[in-house]
Amino acid sequence: MTVRTRFAPSPTGYLHVGGARTALFCWLFARKHRGQFILRVEDTDEARNTDEARQAIFDGLSWLGLDWDEGPQAGGAHGPYYQSQRGEIYARYFEKLVDSGRVYESDGAWRFRFERRPVTVSDLVCGDVTIDYTDESNTPDMVVRRSDGSFVFHFVNVVDDLEMQVSHVIRGEDHLMNTPKHLQLIEAFGAVPPAYAHIPLIQNENGSKMSKRDKGAAVGDYPRQGFLAAGLVNYLALLGWSPKTGEEIFTLDDLVQRFSLEAVNRAPARFDAEKCAWMNQQHLLRMSRQDFADASEPSVRAAGLPVPENFADIAAAVQEKVRLLSDVPAALEFLLNDDFPGEEETVAKVRSNAAALTWLASLPGHFNAVSEWSADAAKAAVAAAAAEHGVKAGQLMFPLRVALSGKHGGPDLGAILSLLGRERCIERVRNFVREPS
Repeated sequence: MTVRTRFAPSPTGYLHVGGARTALFCWLFARKHRGQFILRVEDTDEARNTDEARQAIFDGLSWLGLDWDEGPQAGGAHGPYYQSQRGEIYARYFEKLVDSGRVYESDGAWRFRFERRPVTVSDLVCGDVTIDYTDESNTPDMVVRRSDGSFVFHFVNVVDDLEMQVSHVIRGEDHLMNTPKHLQLIEAFGAVPPAYAHIPLIQNENGSKMSKRDKGAAVGDYPRQGFLAAGLVNYLALLGWSPKTGEEIFTLDDLVQRFSLEAVNRAPARFDAEKCAWMNQQHLLRMSRQDFADASEPSVRAAGLPVPENFADIAAAVQEKVRLLSDVPAALEFLLNDDFPGEEETVAKVRSNAAALTWLASLPGHFNAVSEWSADAAKAAVAAAAAEHGVKAGQLMFPLRVALSGKHGGPDLGAILSLLGRERCIERVRNFVREPS
């Protein structure tokens, strides 16, 4: 059997991380089984659909690396891939129900006549779930066509899945109770149903359902905040799925190899923004120096900072210190500009230490004595200055870091000394010591 999965968003808002996680699971399952992944746009709600929302879906999926084999922009043999363009197909299927006596008119609408018996969904994640349709008062016949002639979600959803030969419907658990209705419709059409897998919903950290208004919900915000697509994809994959090995960091290719519906959990997944940022950091750490520099450069330019020829060396100095690409400009501004903001409290603390200022004041002479400037040679000069004052080199390291960067932490001090060079180091130390306390 050829595996065919689909993601069917409505273009009524931005791409939600819950929708992106569903798309990811569908994409991974299709790629794992060398099948097809279909993008279908459910755009029948004309009052709420927008071109911006439609484009946000396309852009979000593309940024995440989830390419579709059939759908808008890709084409395919089972289009159109917009529900608003499939009216003739729905009408044809509706006539099948009319001819078989499975629908009847009621107050201008048309209802589907349920068979009055229990219906069991054999779900690949949730197991067997049975809804008893025996009591009509609890399970009234379902409207499939409204009085205005439009078709309801349940009807068009089923028709599209059958027409597009979807083999596996992977969707949120909030659709589980709809599936028995869909099975009855499929049976009435004389068709074979797809396999169903309902995945757990995503909750906020406090256990509430993650809505479109919640922080972290919009996929489009992540690239602007400095996330890598690889970092977000990795985190979304682990919201409801686990490799059962304790591993956490995966590339998209790794996920294709490891993913299975059997390893999807039933319990709701809680979104942890800190863990998401940490995971992004792990992907930054695994980048080559040049790739990290290339990824960082747009943020640095957007901050109005210069990008010198040795930018790859400069960026590498902070690669282990940042979690997001948006952290890079502030982390390395002092390496790119001589006029940079410092941490007021940190700077004031060092300037109020008379001994530290005395030690710093002797450094320019030792720096000038270095024959060939390098990180090791500069550190040796710092050790010589410390020895001159009868203190350990470590006691001079912190004041020097603050004089050069204005920060209490940051890159390795040797990297700072090397990247700034002798003249800039001397000038910064002298300026720092001259400033009034």
